[in-house]
Amino acid sequence: MSGSRYFAFVMSAVVLSAPVSAGRGAEIPAAGLSAAAGVSDSVALGTVVVTGTRTPKTLKDVPIVTRVITAADIEKRNAADIKDLLQQELPGMEFTFAMNLQTTLDMQGFGGNGVLFLVDGERMAGETMDNIDYSRIDLQSIERIEIVKGAASSLYGSAAVGGVINIISKKQRRDWSANAGGRHGAHGEYRYGGLLGLRSGGLSSVTTVQRTAVDDINLLKPGQITAGDFNKIIGNTTWNVKERLVFKPSERLTLTARGGYFFRERNTLKSVKDRYRDYSGGLRADLSVGSAGNIELSYGYDQYDKSEYTVKTGSDDRNYSNRQHAVRALYNHSFAENTVLSVGGDWFGDYLMSYQFDGNGSRSQYNIDAFVQMDWALTERLSVIGGLRFDYFSGASVRHVSPKAGLMYRFPHLSLRASYSDGFRAPSLKEMFMDYDMAGIFMIYGNSSLRPETSDNLQLSAEYTRGRYNITVTGFCNFVDNRISTAWNTALSGQSYVNMSSMRISGVDASVSARYPCGISAHLSYVYTHESVKNGLPVGLSTRPHAATVRLDYDRRWSARQATGISLSGRLLSSADCMEYSLASFEETVERHYPGYAIWKLTASHRLFDTCRLSVTVDNLLGYVPEYYYCKSPVTTGTTVSVGLSVDIDRIF
Repeated sequence: MSGSRYFAFVMSAVVLSAPVSAGRGAEIPAAGLSAAAGVSDSVALGTVVVTGTRTPKTLKDVPIVTRVITAADIEKRNAADIKDLLQQELPGMEFTFAMNLQTTLDMQGFGGNGVLFLVDGERMAGETMDNIDYSRIDLQSIERIEIVKGAASSLYGSAAVGGVINIISKKQRRDWSANAGGRHGAHGEYRYGGLLGLRSGGLSSVTTVQRTAVDDINLLKPGQITAGDFNKIIGNTTWNVKERLVFKPSERLTLTARGGYFFRERNTLKSVKDRYRDYSGGLRADLSVGSAGNIELSYGYDQYDKSEYTVKTGSDDRNYSNRQHAVRALYNHSFAENTVLSVGGDWFGDYLMSYQFDGNGSRSQYNIDAFVQMDWALTERLSVIGGLRFDYFSGASVRHVSPKAGLMYRFPHLSLRASYSDGFRAPSLKEMFMDYDMAGIFMIYGNSSLRPETSDNLQLSAEYTRGRYNITVTGFCNFVDNRISTAWNTALSGQSYVNMSSMRISGVDASVSARYPCGISAHLSYVYTHESVKNGLPVGLSTRPHAATVRLDYDRRWSARQATGISLSGRLLSSADCMEYSLASFEETVERHYPGYAIWKLTASHRLFDTCRLSVTVDNLLGYVPEYYYCKSPVTTGTTVSVGLSVDIDRIF
């Protein structure tokens, strides 16, 4: 059976067996669906979000389509890491492997360098294969995740071409809280961590510590010479420590300080190991001005380093360092309920020392910007939003203006949204100045003449909510110009960064959700993505045209101190065909077919004495194993089982 036919068959079976689904779904208020069974049987729209407009607004009032994943959702999914969680929750998002088995991302036609990841609104330094180091994001410190699909450069500048994923950290709301937990799984995978929260008067603190590890995963079957494009997945260990300190000296002023340390060691070779470190910190002041104004001033620092550790000699040689400084000023003024004027600006400094530069050299650039946005409630039912941002990048002397416009009209149970937004991505220091030897096979050269990558994003959305049901349908179209990629350069006898032909990424994003008083909730979301390039198929990994996520949950509270949760979830992806460079010549292209697949997961948990939560997860329930491991195939050796324990220490006393 072909990949597309297999996908259609599975989707049909899913729809027939689970006609109504739920949870939080695509562009809907997930928080309400994550509440304990019996609290509410309706889909709540009161979740407060900030990413879509950069000001706090309830989800039902946001004119920009926004998706939310809450801490309760994270707990219920029992995901191994942020990659596992996002794949379970967002159809059209696929984490795979690229060169040197580094993680890479595809989200509805955009790679990791086109999807901006933020932590509390701040950028993350460093990259691995055009992606951030996703292992830096620990699940236990997350209060919620806000996702805005489509261009968002009018608020967030460069790299927000395909969307923004904002990780919001937990805040301390009680006098004290403490949690310790762990998870064990296949291939030596484990995760231990703890959280300590304190609050006294106007001072509060949240500290998280997490340790993770996973062994190398051997993909070879007995007697097999090769498993595919790669034969094993390289294991690693990590440490992640974060601190968030909030001081509120008065009702008008709030000071927030944050700091973090991250360490990862990758088992590349027995004699040499790759090491990754990150040091982050920042300070933010929020000041109320009069009865309607608010000023935000902030400074952030992030440094991400890579090094090679030689086991025999103990030497630890740094070969990559990315340092970022960010200064921001933002003023918000409320004229009336749900009408806010935002004016702000940023200064961003970027320094990069890399082995990918000639002689392990270094480069630097700065970015300055100014933006304005008006979020205006014209009537009780009609809201409009408009914004404009100017960016200047010193490295390539890039100047860019990013507009945005959107509107929302609300009926009693129906919300209609329409938006246009501009996206752009300035060439990175690596793309402009790289001079990298690919193990003596060929060279990759930077291109200081690169033009910025731009996109025009159009979205139309209809969201119907009534009682316990929610249905959302969104149509989108992205017109992308000057996409930055690599291509063979005959004159240089190697690959060079270039601006590619124009392309269009369009499709439909739909979801159906429901929850019932008996504790059952369900969710089905589906994304169709179509890519078309002016001069034919793009060179690189194409997005799978069809993707879906399915979830069926059951929550039962037996008493005030005991509750049970069962969750069945599935990821279904169609086949994909794309053009890639031939490994034989590195300049000719060949067509490659990636088959479709489905991965199902079953999780059961039980809360005892209102303090302990025991969980068991069976991943890849049907035991799917690829016949050949490609860079776009799931890395699985079959069905695996993991167990976890979480203890709320403060509830014991």
